Amino acid sequence: MELRDIEIFLTLAEELHFGRTAERLHVSQARVSQAIGKTERRLGVALFDRTSRRVALTPVGRRLREDLQQVVDLLREGLARAEAAGPGAGQVLRVGVFGHAGHELRPLVDAFRTRHPGSDIQFNEVSGSDPFTALRTGEHDVHVLWQPVAEPDLTVGPTVLTGGRVLAVSADHPLAARGFATLEDLGDDHVVDLGPEAPEYWVASMVPTRTPLGRRVPRGPAARTFHEILSLVAAGDCVHPLGEIAARYNRPPGIVFVPLQDASDLQWALTWRTTADSPTIRALARTAADLGPIAM
Repeated sequence: MELRDIEIFLTLAEELHFGRTAERLHVSQARVSQAIGKTERRLGVALFDRTSRRVALTPVGRRLREDLQQVVDLLREGLARAEAAGPGAGQVLRVGVFGHAGHELRPLVDAFRTRHPGSDIQFNEVSGSDPFTALRTGEHDVHVLWQPVAEPDLTVGPTVLTGGRVLAVSADHPLAARGFATLEDLGDDHVVDLGPEAPEYWVASMVPTRTPLGRRVPRGPAARTFHEILSLVAAGDCVHPLGEIAARYNRPPGIVFVPLQDASDLQWALTWRTTADSPTIRALARTAADLGPIAM
């Protein structure tokens, strides 16, 4: 079996769904079917039972999955050891995060240090008003950013964090007494204007420009840092959506964080400048992909 066919087989064995497998591997469903069919013909045995309703591994398929997974794990361990001894060994990656996100990323840091002794991660703070400049100037190596990021010069890696959203409101705001908010409520207040350095599409994925019923969400006053946002909220000048991690690590006086009930969960992914790609960044990305997203 070719390595790509092994990857397709193992992913389908995990997902048990041709469409999700194709989406995860960024190939067509036809490519998945072709690879599985070729492997089954070569082995002369069915690896999956397929009906219109379900996909299931056969006993032979289950055994092959166990055997191949051991091989893949050994390959990854060998590559990790070789990379740890290579030119990137001992490098400290400067990773930009929002607020206290570094605390949530401890499992990733620990796994990276274990796989790559001598290499390390140094967390630096990123501002929501200017999420990309430190990457483009080389001040930071990697950022952990909410998605989507659609910048032609930046590479988006695996998702490392997932979590819900809250709305920061002043303690005397009616939503504080109600105990929750909806996206439609955003049309009743101003939200912070993060300025021109943050692309509109990226800001809108956190702070929509329209409510579900089409009402405009008023922008302003301006703020550039997290603490400026909190000061404006506490003064009653605005409300502002944030990741729920903000409520976990912050208890500022005069502010209440209420759940945004109908807002989709945020996905935070590793992001780096494509031309600055390096073995150590790839090692971090591979570690993150193997670990899977951390739920906040």
